[in-house]
Amino acid sequence: MNEEIDFILDTAKEAMDGAIAHLEKEFSNIRAGKASPSMVGSVFVDYYGSQTPLNQVANVNTPDARTISIQPWEKAMLQPIEKAIIVANIGFNPMNNGDTIIINVPPLTEERRRQLVKQAKGEAEEAKVSIRAARQDANKEVKKLEDASEDIRNNAEVDIQELTDDYIKRVDDFLVVKEKEIMTV
Repeated sequence: MNEEIDFILDTAKEAMDGAIAHLEKEFSNIRAGKASPSMVGSVFVDYYGSQTPLNQVANVNTPDARTISIQPWEKAMLQPIEKAIIVANIGFNPMNNGDTIIINVPPLTEERRRQLVKQAKGEAEEAKVSIRAARQDANKEVKKLEDASEDIRNNAEVDIQELTDDYIKRVDDFLVVKEKEIMTV
């Protein structure tokens, strides 16, 4: 019986870990004014007929807090990379100097910072919804256990709720950190 409950808890924990991992990925895509290679992570380049992630055709790094430097491994890829950045519509204006592509990351306006905080809050709320869905699924599984006593089922539900509360708090903590990062000028 305990094994079944442990399995249900592990499954719920796995789903909640997935929600946290997804939130971290989404937060890394919300730029907070500091240049980061992940800002161009969604750019795909036409590389000999197939759509290839930018980081697989070029070296992407940040020489300073306001600049992203993209050094293609093949010089012929300069134009396709530049075009891909423009087509990706991520709000950057790439400059091609013949060897590398330089992107200057503009400082964020107060209004844009507020929009990004709103976006971050939306992502955090989605993560909480996923966590609550995992709780709901786990509780349904506990209710299906026929050979478990009422006490065992109630204790399992309490454990599931404690796990849920812990993950919701982690989401809130991530959001506070991200909000501070976005609003710091």
